[in-house]
Amino acid sequence: MRQHPLRLALALALGVLAIPASEAQQAKPVRQPDAPAASSTTAAAVVQQADDTVSLEDIRNFTRVYHIVQQAYVEKLDNKKIMNAAIGGMLQNLDPHSEYLDKEGLDELDEDTTGQYGGLGIEVLQVDGMLKIVAPIDDTPASRAGIKPGDTILKVDGMVVDGQNIDDAFKKLRGDPGSKIVLTILHEKSDKPIDMPLVRERINVTSVKVRPLEPGYVYIRLSQFQEDTSTDLDRKLSDYIKKNGAPKGAVLDLRSNPGGLLTTAVGVADTFLDSGTIVTTKGRLPDANLHFDAHPGDLLKGAPIVILADNGTASAAEIVSGALKDNHRALIMGRRTFGKGVVQTVIPLDETHAVKITTARYYTPNGTSIQAEGIKPDIALADLSVNKSDAAPQLIGSEADLRNHLANEKASTIDATTSDDDGKLALEDYALSQALNVLKGLALNRAR
Repeated sequence: MRQHPLRLALALALGVLAIPASEAQQAKPVRQPDAPAASSTTAAAVVQQADDTVSLEDIRNFTRVYHIVQQAYVEKLDNKKIMNAAIGGMLQNLDPHSEYLDKEGLDELDEDTTGQYGGLGIEVLQVDGMLKIVAPIDDTPASRAGIKPGDTILKVDGMVVDGQNIDDAFKKLRGDPGSKIVLTILHEKSDKPIDMPLVRERINVTSVKVRPLEPGYVYIRLSQFQEDTSTDLDRKLSDYIKKNGAPKGAVLDLRSNPGGLLTTAVGVADTFLDSGTIVTTKGRLPDANLHFDAHPGDLLKGAPIVILADNGTASAAEIVSGALKDNHRALIMGRRTFGKGVVQTVIPLDETHAVKITTARYYTPNGTSIQAEGIKPDIALADLSVNKSDAAPQLIGSEADLRNHLANEKASTIDATTSDDDGKLALEDYALSQALNVLKGLALNRAR
C-alpha cells in the first residue's frame, strides 16, 4: 500500500529532513524503509515562532503589485494562479532547493523516494534560470544517451529554457513511458549544443548493485538513496559474503549519485562503521538540530574501502562520503563532489500543498560544512579513458624468451600466459581500475 506523499516527503533529504528530535540519536532504526513519523514541524508552528512582523508599507506594496498584475498583465489571470506564482517566486529566490509544492510536486517526491516514475532518469537543479544536470541515473535513457553531470539543458522540445518557464520545462522531463522528447544539451566544457532525441521509460531504479571485481574484492554501486536502499544493501552484501566469503576490500561507487533520503544515508554509512559520528545538522528550528551516531555492525569487518566520487556525487551521497572519510574508514578517489551541504524540510500546508524549504546545514563528523565546496578526494583522478595500444606485440618480453636461457633451478611452474582480462577493466572504466589497484595496496598493507 502506497503511503501518502506528505509522509514520504517528510523524509526526503535531497530533499528533506523532518525527524522528531527524540529519534535522532538512533541510527539503526532509521534503516527501516518506512518513512519516519511526521515531524512536529508544521506551518502553524513555524508561523508562531516568527519574532518579527511585516511592515504595513511592505503589505501595501505587495497588494499594489498584486492588483497591477491582476489588472494590467497581458493575459487574464485568476487569483489562485497569481497567488501561487507569488509564493513560488518568494521561495525560488531563497536558494535553488526551496520551492512550493502542489499535489503534482508531492507526487514527484513520492516517485523519487520509491524510484518508480515515467521519465528520462536525470536529477536536475535550477541554477540562475537554467536546468543543470546533477547526475543521470544508471541504465536510464539519460545515461545511455551520454548525458553527464554538469551538462545544461538549453531546450526541451524546442522550447528555450529560461527563468520564466523553467517549471514547465522541468515538468516536461517526465511523462508516459514510450513518449518522445528532444533535449538540447550543452555538455560541460563545450560550446556546441547538441540535440538528443530520447524516449521516456518507466524508471524502476535499482539503487544497489553488488558484484565481485575479482576474487577477494567486491564492487558496490549505489545510484540513489531511496527508501529501501540501506536494507537492500545490507541484504545483498550479506548474501555476497555468505557466498564468497569476507572480502579483502570493497570499492563503493558513488559517482553520479544525486542523493536522496537522509535516513537512508545514515543507514548506509552505519553499514560500514562500528562507532563514531555519521552526520550532524544545525538549523533554527528544534527539529533541524540532529546528531546521528554509528553502532557496532560493520559488515566488512574493517576491510578497506575506496569510494569513487565525482562532481555528480551530491547530497546524501556526500553525507556517506564525509562520514567514512572523517572516520578514517575509506579513501575517496576521483573528483571533488557537488557540494550540497544543506537540508530541506517539507512542511505541509494542507493535504495537497506543502513548502519545501532549506532549514539546516549538515556537517561531517569533523564539523566541516561542505556547502558549495564539496568534498576533496584523497586521490584525485581526471576524467580519463584508456585506449588499447595498437603497437605490434613484442617477440621478446622476458628472459624466458631468449634463446639458450638458463632454466630456473627450482623448476617451479611459471605462468607465462597473458590473461584475456588484463587491462579489460581499465578499458571499460579507468577510474574503477585505479580504485582497485589502490584497494589491493590497502589490503596488502592490512594483511601485513
